[in-house]
Amino acid sequence: MTMAATMQAPTDQSLTSLVLDAAIAASRLIMAVYARPITAITKADGSPVTEADAAAEAVILDYLRPTGIPVLGEESVAAGIIPTLGERYFVVDPLDGTKEFIKRNGEFTVNIALVEHGVPVLGVVLAPATGETFIGDASGAWFCSTQDGIATERQRMAVASASRPRIVASRSHGHAALAALCETLDVEADVSVGSSLKFCLLARGDAQLYPRFTPTCEWDTAAGQAVLEAAGGAVVTLDGARMRYGKHDLAFLNPYFVAASSEALARQAAAEMTRLLA
Repeated sequence: MTMAATMQAPTDQSLTSLVLDAAIAASRLIMAVYARPITAITKADGSPVTEADAAAEAVILDYLRPTGIPVLGEESVAAGIIPTLGERYFVVDPLDGTKEFIKRNGEFTVNIALVEHGVPVLGVVLAPATGETFIGDASGAWFCSTQDGIATERQRMAVASASRPRIVASRSHGHAALAALCETLDVEADVSVGSSLKFCLLARGDAQLYPRFTPTCEWDTAAGQAVLEAAGGAVVTLDGARMRYGKHDLAFLNPYFVAASSEALARQAAAEMTRLLA
């Protein structure tokens, strides 16, 4: 009797390719649902869910299973399935921006990240409606199109500074302190977009600041954080520390945070957010 070989995780680039393939497969399924009438139900936390959410997560899990790496998935958690995560695990939001999906405005994404020792080190954010795809890993941050199901040649991305920052706000969420923050930081313009695309606009240099005054979960942010940090940006909580993952005792809820094109701007905004919320 021979012992089964221990499953080894792929190398970094092959792992990135696997995650990208999983996101493309999920995107194809999501767009098939998008093409017909959408039925949504309300989850226990009050958020909407459609048949695309669970089906896309199932496809992603099938792709990731051979790695042997645990997966923290939004729909799995909603069903009470939370694996033992350890120091290395995937974080999956199969359809981030379900409200945008239902509204049919195209601003929804597939998010897949790899977390190691509490920080996201690999992330793919794919917008199924447009094919816009953002990748962040140890090699840097990259943009490509997957509209035809095949990734085009990757283009490198990097954050861009600005004397007057552009701020990314959410169409579906808001906070009374946002206007005051914009005034204090002399924000030039508001670039409103849904889902984790907010992180990606910062990574591409289209905006510089994304303050978050409302609740998010780890699967909402992990992939976007990986992309932004790979592009040279920063994501910090209001105490100025890098936002971390694996908060099982908090039901994987994130504290308020700010994402920015630089750590200095992130810390400045975090301090101002703290003052405004006091």
